[in-house]
Amino acid sequence: MKNQFTSRQQLLKQALKKNGLTALLVLGHENIRYLSGFSGNAAYALITAEESVLITDYRYFGRAQEESIGFEVVSRDRDSETLGQCINRFLTTNSQLGFDAAFIDVALWQQVASELTSHTVTQVTGMVERLRMVKNDWEVEQIKAAAAIADEALRQTLPYFKEGVTERDLALELEFRMQKLGSEGMSFATILMFGERCALPHGSPSERTLSKGDFITLDFGAVVNGYRSDMTRSYVLGKASKKQSAIYQSVSNAQQAAINLLKAGVDCLDLQNISQKVLDDSGFGKWAGQGLGHGVGLFLHELPFINKNCRHVLEAGNVITIEPGIYIPNFGGVRIEDDILITQNGYEVLTQAPKPFELEG
Repeated sequence: MKNQFTSRQQLLKQALKKNGLTALLVLGHENIRYLSGFSGNAAYALITAEESVLITDYRYFGRAQEESIGFEVVSRDRDSETLGQCINRFLTTNSQLGFDAAFIDVALWQQVASELTSHTVTQVTGMVERLRMVKNDWEVEQIKAAAAIADEALRQTLPYFKEGVTERDLALELEFRMQKLGSEGMSFATILMFGERCALPHGSPSERTLSKGDFITLDFGAVVNGYRSDMTRSYVLGKASKKQSAIYQSVSNAQQAAINLLKAGVDCLDLQNISQKVLDDSGFGKWAGQGLGHGVGLFLHELPFINKNCRHVLEAGNVITIEPGIYIPNFGGVRIEDDILITQNGYEVLTQAPKPFELEG
């Protein structure tokens, strides 16, 4: 465990040198956790060639000391020292400072930058995220554990899918069971919809009740040691119509066509194209969702993103989702999603929940 954090810090320092930077201010909590092991918030990480500093305050100081590996932990008195002043303590004259631009609001950055005028400040994006794309064995085990919790929670919740139950009640039941099984909260706000509302790719659970013949879509995930799972299953309560079955089969075929290609060295654009071709050939392609999938780890949605603009070639250790979907307004929709580990010669599906389309009412 200890070695993986120091190794990540060294890789980032090498990336700084390669990009002409002498320091990087890391602001995203998940990126900080990846580099240091600190699982709290209200913290900032400053990485230089000589040192790694975690800046927090009295609320998290003890916890940061316990959890952080390879970092000097500094407790900043927010009443007497600004963040910019604190950062300046650790910078050499005229540092080339990059900052994690995706994780700071304009007001805070303007205040910080105004106190770092003796340095050259440059926004950077994706520097830590690119390191995080390839998971080590420990990271994969955390995602597997999160996926197993989600699998079991769904198994326990399926008997509650009966006529008259509401979307909200089922979502709460599923979330309760994930947490009882050990999930650290939810991977994201659970998506659970019935009937025509399944045409909303990311709708929120409502008081809508379940009836025979309704589509059901649920998209959810668990969290273990900060690592997330992400799974979608689609059903019909009772007997599916011919159109419902055709939509489901089209999405299932599109997912499997992409999965069949998975291994290190495959271009993500090829995955997107083959999945879309299956949907187009089925006649439902015009209602397809944009993008086939994404990386998953400490972030729910992280590199690589699999879409028509993707330029990533899969590497062993990538953990991605494959999730084609069809969404027909005022009718309903289907999405099937699994978390998948890329290996040198193929793949391993991490989400194991079965995929029956018709549920007994």
